Amino acid sequence: MKHLKLKYITFLIGISFAIISCNSTKTTAFDPYSYQKTIEIKVEATKLMNKGITPYTTHKEEVEALLLNIEKLTQYEKSKLNNEITFAMWKILNNKEKNLLAGFFKRWKTKGILSPAFIEESKKQVLNALDLLIQYEVKKDKESKDALLDLINSNT
Repeated sequence: MKHLKLKYITFLIGISFAIISCNSTKTTAFDPYSYQKTIEIKVEATKLMNKGITPYTTHKEEVEALLLNIEKLTQYEKSKLNNEITFAMWKILNNKEKNLLAGFFKRWKTKGILSPAFIEESKKQVLNALDLLIQYEVKKDKESKDALLDLINSNT
């Protein structure tokens, strides 16, 4: 009887640890909508950033439309459970005071026209961030999570 009790207690402890570990590492599941929208924003952002060598005023409506789509996706990501990492990255991309996407558009608006060298360097950073988001959405593994967290931490 004592042996059976010990097995039962060991089993309960094992189950408890499994439940605790699952709760602490929860990540939202793959979301095809998030994946599709992130790809669309990446393509649109690349196309629009390339136009930075022309006056901002001629592309103001396009920029505003893209920023609105980013805001919508940011709010969508905020509403998902266990999605803090993706939401944090979208907040950074959407932050005009950071050096990623919204910050690029703010600078373009302020300067009027941007240099090709600045555009290329900015695109590398923005596309890298979006690629990390895409990889994380697809894989949801430790490596893609860590890469995204590194980028988030370096931008906070």
